Amino acid sequence: MSIVTQDGGLTWLGYALSIIAAIVLILGAGFLRGKTDSGRKPSTKQLIFCGVAIALAYVASYLKLFNLPFGGSVTLFSMLFICLIGNWYGPKAGIMTGLAFGILQFLQEPYVLSLFQVCCDYILAFGALGLAGLFWKSKNGLVKGYILGILARGAFHTLGGYLYWMDYMPDNFPQALASLYPIIYNYSYILAEGILTIIVILLPPVSKALLTVKKTASQA
Repeated sequence: MSIVTQDGGLTWLGYALSIIAAIVLILGAGFLRGKTDSGRKPSTKQLIFCGVAIALAYVASYLKLFNLPFGGSVTLFSMLFICLIGNWYGPKAGIMTGLAFGILQFLQEPYVLSLFQVCCDYILAFGALGLAGLFWKSKNGLVKGYILGILARGAFHTLGGYLYWMDYMPDNFPQALASLYPIIYNYSYILAEGILTIIVILLPPVSKALLTVKKTASQA
């Protein structure tokens, strides 16, 4: 069974193997070599939760409420799954998980202008979601961390926008706002998904369920 389609894309088997490879290479090569933010080496349970979060985020990234013409979309809470790992295990685990997810996002919809553009739009942008872990021991840390994570992701997309995507600005875009185009474009879909996600996670039943899952995930 082939992992590549005739037009050069990946088959379902190719995507499945890509998920496994990303989890093994990123979490194995980086995360396993040192201690976590809690001062202990990662447990098998922790690695399983990280792997499941990557897989769920990847599936959710296909569930799009709407797409923008030059990349970017509002998905069904895909960023949340990466931020949850940071909230449960700290920034180191969150960033490594985000990096793995970034590789999968590149495989899902690759667009290459330069190596640095790929880093901005995929690797660094999604890795930045793991910064949510900076608030992992804080009150209301998930909401605070999620906001930080998505803003940091947007910052890398915006940087790539200024460096590589200004030529794609629509002709009918208001000239008075032309210098803000990458900011407006990238944060439009990121903040839209972010607001929807925050509303959902602040619902008492959801908040209680996430707290229960965190306790389960954090138990040795």
